[in-house]
Amino acid sequence: MFLPFYFPSKEALKLVIIGGGYSGLSALVTIREYHPDAEIVLVDRRPYHLKITHLHESFRRPLTDFKVPFSALEKRFNFRHVMADLTFDDTTLKQWQSDQVIPVGQEAIGFDYLLVATGAGFKKLEKASRVIDLDDFVERPGPEVLEENLAEANSSVPWITAVGGGATGIQYLFEIAHFLRERRMPCRLRLVGSEQRVLTQFDPKLGQYAEARMADLGIEHLPGRFFRAQEADHVVLETVETGDLSELDSHLTLLFVGKSASFRLHANFFGQVVADGEVLDRVFTAGDCSYYRSLGSNAMTAQSAVRKGKLAARNILRHSGHVKLLEPYLHRDLGYLISLGPQDSVGWMVSERNVVAGFPAAVVKELVEAQYDLLLAGIDTYVL
Repeated sequence: MFLPFYFPSKEALKLVIIGGGYSGLSALVTIREYHPDAEIVLVDRRPYHLKITHLHESFRRPLTDFKVPFSALEKRFNFRHVMADLTFDDTTLKQWQSDQVIPVGQEAIGFDYLLVATGAGFKKLEKASRVIDLDDFVERPGPEVLEENLAEANSSVPWITAVGGGATGIQYLFEIAHFLRERRMPCRLRLVGSEQRVLTQFDPKLGQYAEARMADLGIEHLPGRFFRAQEADHVVLETVETGDLSELDSHLTLLFVGKSASFRLHANFFGQVVADGEVLDRVFTAGDCSYYRSLGSNAMTAQSAVRKGKLAARNILRHSGHVKLLEPYLHRDLGYLISLGPQDSVGWMVSERNVVAGFPAAVVKELVEAQYDLLLAGIDTYVL
């Protein structure tokens, strides 16, 4: 394979990647594609790669479909996985660059280049009894989580309250609605959000379509409310405008309050970390934890994560070669599609004003996500 402006040196390349999500694995596969002999160590706290964009589908597919063991990927792409959860800040990264060594447990891992791709994580609210969040669905299949929490419902038709009108909350809401219908489980669903509409980060037409489909499925929508507590068989809500508290029947609350942007590493045009105004030329970053000072998209999406990961990998290779001419990050997202159940989606393509919906949008979403599955199989179909 040919990579423009990459003229390899004869020296061995040692790379450490922190984070085995979309950006970390995209970078790893790209490095392996152009440098088969590179020594790669992947540090991640889990024993598996999680396809987080598919996780809501565990209501109709086995959860194991979305967890790819690093042990299998190690054999496929010839790297070493170290299971650890590292904490760091700008000062730590500067020290790591200076030493070119990362302490991981009792081991000191040397590197020529470091890629930080730890993701952003999700916002956390205090969880009480009968409150579940995304972590619960990572550990166990959706039907198992739902059925266990509804087993002791005191009502013949219990209420489930979903909190959060963003993409994650909407996707789970529709999966649960279809699951309950298919199993003929007598439950009622409501969505609570602090905004007046759902999917407010997109063109209003997306939210309008989602709300219309919610009405078709009999899902109650309560906008302009904050979630305050789940107590016994009721949920406590606060009206945004007045601060008034109200109690509604609810046996279970699902919290989907979005990604956390509390920690983001700043990077230059090329993906190199900028710490305290200093460019760390051997420390790169990619994915949701990164903010590139460039014209490219910094959206916390799988699409941007993959593109940043691939660009960082290409620039690491170029920087390690004889000609250190790096490529700026210019990627713009080409679309965003939100699942509304097994055969329906809504989103935009090419232009944010070009809204698409229905079964054709669902097909396109599956095709786009299949492209990443091909990458994990070692077949790179992404255009530079």
